[in-house]
Amino acid sequence: MVLAKTARRSPRQIAELIVKHFPPLPEVERLEVAGPGFLNVVLSAAWCAQALRDILAAGAHYGRGESLQGTRIRLEFVSANPTGPLVIVNGRAAAVGDSLARLLRAQGARVTTEYYINDAGTQFEALARSFEARVRQALGDDAPLPENGYPGEYLIELAAEYLKEQRIGTREELEARLAPHATGEGIVEHFGRWAVARIVDRQRAVLRDYGAEFDLWTSEQRDVRGRHLPEKALEELAVRGLTHEHEGALWFRSPEFGDDKDRVLRRSTGELTYFAVDLANHHYLKFSDADRVIDLFGPDHHGYVPRLRAAMDALGHPPGTFEVLIVQLVTLLRDGQPVRMSKRRGEFVLMEELLEEVGRDAARFTFLTRRHDSPLEFDLGLATRQSTENPVYYVQYAHARIRSIWKQVAEQGIRVPPWSEIDLSALTLPEERALMKRLVQYPALVAGAAHALEPHRVAYWLGELAGLFHPYYKSHRVIQPDQGLMFARLALCTAVGQVLHSGLDLLGVSAPESM
Repeated sequence: MVLAKTARRSPRQIAELIVKHFPPLPEVERLEVAGPGFLNVVLSAAWCAQALRDILAAGAHYGRGESLQGTRIRLEFVSANPTGPLVIVNGRAAAVGDSLARLLRAQGARVTTEYYINDAGTQFEALARSFEARVRQALGDDAPLPENGYPGEYLIELAAEYLKEQRIGTREELEARLAPHATGEGIVEHFGRWAVARIVDRQRAVLRDYGAEFDLWTSEQRDVRGRHLPEKALEELAVRGLTHEHEGALWFRSPEFGDDKDRVLRRSTGELTYFAVDLANHHYLKFSDADRVIDLFGPDHHGYVPRLRAAMDALGHPPGTFEVLIVQLVTLLRDGQPVRMSKRRGEFVLMEELLEEVGRDAARFTFLTRRHDSPLEFDLGLATRQSTENPVYYVQYAHARIRSIWKQVAEQGIRVPPWSEIDLSALTLPEERALMKRLVQYPALVAGAAHALEPHRVAYWLGELAGLFHPYYKSHRVIQPDQGLMFARLALCTAVGQVLHSGLDLLGVSAPESM
């Protein structure tokens, strides 16, 4: 239809010419012209049967590829400030990031996952002073929280833990404990480091329960500032003529690389900006062993991306090697009604609370049902419902049904021959052909999702595959007197189960044997 004007022929005439001159292909049985110029391509039954054999022979490796073979990728995600517990949007970022790492590895990439700990600067100081106030309050002092402090209950719990660990029960014992840190800065450092260590340990534990493991836990204080990398980066930019001073502050000429205005690197007070520290982290650490760097940021960092990309361009990293995905916010619902309050925080729903209520599988799969840069509504009622309305239940149930078939095979003592000996020509039903065609798409789906950095494609596709399987399972007996047909259908169901298992694994979701 697109060619009609250029070719000066009707769409149907062009379609007929394509059919006439279409080369013989083993995959294609025939082509048919339909309607005003549509082309229907009918796949060869023999080719579909062989494709099914290949899928079964490949086993768990089916769907994996080498399109990113050897590419070194540094992938940072979650990286919540160590000022409190992980919240629900961190759960979404963890699902997207971890699944993305699995997808990239499935295409041969060497992926290093990273959690960056912002344990320095103004937020660190605010946490330290808030924590100190909670400790003093626990001992009966009238110690107000700082103006920019953190009011969450978790610091009250942490203060009790601190006093117990340090064996402090009175104000005098606290002052004695703080004596070695006599200066104000020393006390801030003492409280801040203790609090950060405990908060990060808890974040690590929650993420581990969620199935998100990180290869690196990078500390801003230790690994970036402690090695004087920001100062080194500022010198490198200066040598390139990309900085200037104005009113005592040092600025980066970022508009030369697509940003909208100059950016401060060092304030007039001599204090480094977060941007200066971050560009040094990316330039010297992330790119030290990576060909590509991918960051997952929250929506509040959207405006930060152009300046960081400008800095990477300025420091010589090729275009396209630094990428940022924005993970949008989550609205929590229960049966359609908003859920606003947390039991422990007062304003945010904690990630660990979500896991307690819906479990890892439902949480991860639900977060991956939408593209990462689209706002998402997470319905707790739906996520825990054992029905076809629940997308993760629907997909997992398809896998469990296939495993139940094999349990019946075992119970009945049926000996199934090797797949290579089974005649698959018995699979003639349109539903069977549709399932085979869907399975053939899987490797291209995985490769496409990896290159587009869109793991939600896998979740959506698995839902479609389950949608084809469930009606087939209900309408057509697999275990039956006709052994030839039974074995052929067992082969098809096994391939479906194998691909469901593989896809769920890419999402970090389990494939249960029974439900």
